[in-house]
Amino acid sequence: MTDDQPRGLARGLTNYGDPDFSVYLRRSFAASMGYSREVLKKPIVGIANSFSGFNNCHRHFPEMVEAVKRGVLLGGGLPLEFPTISLGEVFLSPTSLKFRNLMSIDTEEMIRAQPMDAVVLMGGCDKTVPAQLMGAASADLPAVQLVAGPMMTSRHEGERLGACTDCRRFWGKYRATEISAEQIAAIEGKLATTAGTCAVMGTASTMACIAETLGMTLPGTAAIPAVHADRLRAAEASGMAAARMIQNPIRPSEIITEKSVENALRVLLAIGGSTNAIIHLTAIAGRLGIRVSLERFNQLSDETPVLVNLKPVGQGYMEDFFFAGGVGAVLRELKPLLHLDCMTVTGETLGERLAAETGPVDRAIIASASEPLEPEGGLVALFGNLAPRGAILKRSAADRNLFEKEGRAVVFTSLEDLSNRIDSPDLDVTEDDILVLQNAGPRSASGMPEAGYLPIPKRLAAKGLKDMIRISDARMSGTAFGTIVLHVAPEASVGGPLALVRDGDRIRLSVKEKTISLLVPDEELEARRRALSDPAPAPRRGYDRLYAEEVLQADEGCDFAFCQPLAAAAGEEAE
Repeated sequence: MTDDQPRGLARGLTNYGDPDFSVYLRRSFAASMGYSREVLKKPIVGIANSFSGFNNCHRHFPEMVEAVKRGVLLGGGLPLEFPTISLGEVFLSPTSLKFRNLMSIDTEEMIRAQPMDAVVLMGGCDKTVPAQLMGAASADLPAVQLVAGPMMTSRHEGERLGACTDCRRFWGKYRATEISAEQIAAIEGKLATTAGTCAVMGTASTMACIAETLGMTLPGTAAIPAVHADRLRAAEASGMAAARMIQNPIRPSEIITEKSVENALRVLLAIGGSTNAIIHLTAIAGRLGIRVSLERFNQLSDETPVLVNLKPVGQGYMEDFFFAGGVGAVLRELKPLLHLDCMTVTGETLGERLAAETGPVDRAIIASASEPLEPEGGLVALFGNLAPRGAILKRSAADRNLFEKEGRAVVFTSLEDLSNRIDSPDLDVTEDDILVLQNAGPRSASGMPEAGYLPIPKRLAAKGLKDMIRISDARMSGTAFGTIVLHVAPEASVGGPLALVRDGDRIRLSVKEKTISLLVPDEELEARRRALSDPAPAPRRGYDRLYAEEVLQADEGCDFAFCQPLAAAAGEEAE
């Protein structure tokens, strides 16, 4: 494949009505940065750098970007770094998901508007990698994703600690008064002690594994710890790979296909990955007109075993996964189930990559397909009258004793209601009840935060209760655990059935049947629906208004419809 467009600074000229003048003016301004005319003749590799002082995961990016530049120069290109929005997961209000689409638009438009022949995408923190892949898919310029890599673990009183499953575990102990304020303060300073993303198989590491499976990152680079020297070597190799793709372009649309997306879903299931990844992968695929079917997802889940023993599903950490063999080892175990003809950024197919890979595997961390940790995938989609378009349960991180259960609903109508009443001694709740949170989906004022991990009511936690069924239209962190039904679609804020649930209603969960059912007669539900009032919308402006008006539901990836391909959007309107 060849690219007939002009290269380097002559690409995508600013329009002054005179193309020669545009090149002349662009070269003269570039010269002010100290570049020689010979250097300015080279093809350009852009480096989308999402470094920020509000993003601890990306603290090491200044060193990484220098390694990327070195690789671009070795590959014969001119590296030009440019900034984009950065999304530091815990530093954003109301939630980072709300700004993922904004970062994707920023990434797409800067790739398209600025003169570059290829791009290296530097991201890592939860929403940054999906945002960059969404933007790159839409811009469709040769691109290589470079991830931040996970943190290393720390120690506390002889115990290994790593953000952020251990954050939640110890906070649960603190709420249950099992540890003191002094102890939780000491632990706080030991949970996240290096650069990089969470040390467990949370959303960031899940998306890194998905990016490698899709073929958008270099083989073997997803799990390299952030502070390992191999991370810098991966950065250099990524820069070189991007520069080499200029002569033989491989575009995201050739890599992210229906087959590679299905491979990524298989790996998501096998690693016991984050529920967030379903939303993100749906959004990435949607940018290329590829639909992710939750019905097909369930078929894959029934066929795909859980192989990876990492928190929050198991016991290990991402550094263990790296030394155990990483994504390559998982792919080799899944090889009979994968589409091996998928293209990758190296120019090799997945099959060619796996044919060349060898190396020892630590079976304590990555199980064999013949002796899996669990025979079925870590995630499952649920359907029923409570979730007509689907909901998600991470069954590999849930209590199997709760998989077939009917219980009484204890309903919270908003995040504020949850906060005000969950620890009240007057809350009418037992361990056999089902907690329900409404109005926390994508179109709600909260913007679908990671609030689906509803806390165990304090008086039940104090008695030692560790898990109970919780249902919401919100998300939960990939580092969390529990029997938690999420992403209920359509959400309560748009009149979905979740909005009709009342205290005392009976709800039945069946993981075996993949159903979540509200046991209320249809006529009563219809009467409740007629009684629903549409509250006057709060005045909104700017991006807040755009998001509220345009965001799609969870089963559509929470993207903006206008960001999807024009042909796909036109087809949806026709329907």
